[in-house]
Amino acid sequence: MTDPVDRFAARPLVAHYDAPRAVGGPGLTARLREAFRAAGRDPDRLTLDEIAGIDQLHLGGRRASRSLVALGELAPGARVLDVGCGTGGASRLLAAEVGCDVTGLDLTPAFVEAAAWLSQATGLEARTRFLCADAARVPLPDAGVETIWCQHALMNMPDAAAVLAEWHRLLVPGGRVLLHEVVAGDNAEPLTLPVPWARDAATSHLRSREALERLLAEAGFVPVVVQDVTAAALAWRQTRTERESGGAAPAPGGPLPGPERIFGDDFPLMGRNLRDNLAAGKVRILEGVWRRGNR
Repeated sequence: MTDPVDRFAARPLVAHYDAPRAVGGPGLTARLREAFRAAGRDPDRLTLDEIAGIDQLHLGGRRASRSLVALGELAPGARVLDVGCGTGGASRLLAAEVGCDVTGLDLTPAFVEAAAWLSQATGLEARTRFLCADAARVPLPDAGVETIWCQHALMNMPDAAAVLAEWHRLLVPGGRVLLHEVVAGDNAEPLTLPVPWARDAATSHLRSREALERLLAEAGFVPVVVQDVTAAALAWRQTRTERESGGAAPAPGGPLPGPERIFGDDFPLMGRNLRDNLAAGKVRILEGVWRRGNR
């Protein structure tokens, strides 16, 4: 069987999303388990609230995921493929709050391992499963899912056309894409780096809204509703930046692990840079639903 991951091509992205291990530290799951123990939690018995800081690695956190659920009118029992699932937060939210049957897909082995552990620790392993594969070469059958879910992942994918062609293959006729994505803004100045999805330009593949919508149309997707949610994303990121810099009171319940356990000690800098890029119009955030058409 063909390996669903090109290990050489994936190496820079994997190193970015598991930075402490890339420089000789322990693996992601080991770091997170130890962090939960240090916070006085049993790493094999966790709640969704306790893991929220490390399972929703996108602007807006769970609020943004719930907004996309409402926009897409997801229903219980829906078969969902969560592309670029990270540590599986959206997959678990869809399973727990909507009753979906979810397969999470990610290129980073450490994310897939952590996602499976966190689903087991929160009692959601029956409705979530995780697969390490390239989004352009998904080892799943044709027309096997009703919804493609993707939050902040296409900007890491150099061949978006191939990925969207896979989505069209994987979806049932009339199936839908629910997308929450970072796109290039009108300000063409270079990004201030690092940001949460890239430490350098080599792993950032931002496209303009117009380019992304054109690719979706060419792949056979028809827009249902698309909206710019940059203002809400910037407000959320500003609040988080204040918290990360000590400008806001810590949340009650102890020092639960946050994104720095994944990205490393430079995560606060990434957050500040993302805030500044949003404020300067270098990036924007889209939320939308597209329907699979015929082509």
